[in-house]
Amino acid sequence: MTPASRTLLCYGDSNTHGTLPLPDLDTMGRMAKAERWTTHLARLLPEWEVIAEGLPGRTTVHDDPIEGAHRNGMTILPAILESQAPVDVVLLMLGTNDLKPRFCVGPTDVALSLARMVRMILASECGPGGGAPRVLLVAPPPIEEAGCLAEIFAGGAAKSQALAPAVATVAARLGVAFEDAGRLVRVSAIDGIHYDAAAMPGLAAGLAAAIKREFPCGGD
Repeated sequence: MTPASRTLLCYGDSNTHGTLPLPDLDTMGRMAKAERWTTHLARLLPEWEVIAEGLPGRTTVHDDPIEGAHRNGMTILPAILESQAPVDVVLLMLGTNDLKPRFCVGPTDVALSLARMVRMILASECGPGGGAPRVLLVAPPPIEEAGCLAEIFAGGAAKSQALAPAVATVAARLGVAFEDAGRLVRVSAIDGIHYDAAAMPGLAAGLAAAIKREFPCGGD
């Protein structure tokens, strides 16, 4: 097997963590490590060290008044970049939790929040040789208002339909790579937010193809 020579940091929320679809609010499970999309991705990219950094409830730039300020993805990002440096590429997939009505934001604001995070990554000096890590900005798939999370994400399903185009516009403006996870995976009907284990290989395959396309071995 080819030894890993480059580092890919996957920075996301519960769907990067591997949280299982929730049957109720009192039951939170995590799929086995071998089933998570980040593990499948690592198998498909043997030349990369794939680091899974997913936190359930993580937002882009918002302190969560219910689940805690530590859910703010922007706040902790500098420390994670520095602790994992040098990072060749950051796969950034956030935005789903921003759709909760408690944050009162729409798809354009979510995309602009992701833009702030991308700018932070590009200015971090946490890439090889003290340069900037490169970025793959991934729009999460549309959600459904279903099961025990329906009220928590009330109104989010409609907003989520417009999220991918808004994120694609930001990626183009900032000159970073983009992928739409909505082409690769669907949320579970159980809670309308999380992915089941059967969806993981397809998501990983699509993201692996994007990594190979955008950041080929020997590429700049």
